[in-house]
Amino acid sequence: MSTPPSQGNPFAQGQNPYAQGQPQGAPGQNPFAQGQGAPGQAPFPPQGGAPFPPAPPQPQSRRPKFKTIKNVVVGIAVVGAIIGGWIASRDDADQAKVGDCLKSASSSSDRMEVVDCTSSEAESKVLKKIDGHFTSFSAETECRKVKEATSFYAETGDGAEFLLCLSDA
Repeated sequence: MSTPPSQGNPFAQGQNPYAQGQPQGAPGQNPFAQGQGAPGQAPFPPQGGAPFPPAPPQPQSRRPKFKTIKNVVVGIAVVGAIIGGWIASRDDADQAKVGDCLKSASSSSDRMEVVDCTSSEAESKVLKKIDGHFTSFSAETECRKVKEATSFYAETGDGAEFLLCLSDA
């Protein structure tokens, strides 16, 4: 049996056990050191930094972000809708008192709105207001008891149930 040729100590310092042979250049020098390269090639660029200083950090922007602006606009719109609804509801028939005048909210609506009695829009005047739930028959019967009543307006649901006995304005 033959023994393989001795390759030396692979754990010895300064030796590379995987080296294929001696690199070009002087023994013990790094052939890839700065300013040196393989023959016929340009040397490697300097390592460790750019040839100019880094850009300074961007200052924090004081401009509000789109999300913040959007949230503020939506908040204002919601508050505006709530206030507008409240103002519009103040003229609804459920706020009417005896002596107030009413007009139809629109030609296609059966809702009534409170208006000034001196206005040309006034259609009827409230003679009596009665709280409770009324059918068409019971509302008519109840308003016949009121002197000078010519019509009635009953509203049920939406938390308000009442009857208004009306006369012409």
